Amino acid sequence: MLERTRARRQALQILYQREITGDAVAEILETKSYSNEDGEPSEYCRVLALGAEQNLAGIDAQIESISEHWTISRMPIVDRNILRLAVYEIEYQNEIPDSVAINEAVEMAKVYGGSDSSKFVNGVLGRIAEHQTGEPIAPVEITEE
Repeated sequence: MLERTRARRQALQILYQREITGDAVAEILETKSYSNEDGEPSEYCRVLALGAEQNLAGIDAQIESISEHWTISRMPIVDRNILRLAVYEIEYQNEIPDSVAINEAVEMAKVYGGSDSSKFVNGVLGRIAEHQTGEPIAPVEITEE
């Protein structure tokens, strides 16, 4: 598995844990209470999880402004945290192309989300990336696996 893909998966698990336990990301990392099935969290995992948490209010506001008829609180926990990670990458990690962040998020949604999660994530992130750049982003082709 590619290092950044693994880091995204680890960051998703940490953000999920944050929501379930109420513990801050820094505390989860410091106490090592995270799942270690993928090994020690990489530096990029730490950047993603801490960055998404530190910018949570702005990220959530952006997601809610784009997603029609969905508030953050109504979204499944997995979907909203996948969106948060991807929006963080789109907005704050300029070396990551938007299309890569979107594709990685869609792939995580296929594995960890519900049956419609990948389509929902793809649509929301495509609109966010388009809004940011002013240029349409080609949607990720979603195939059933």
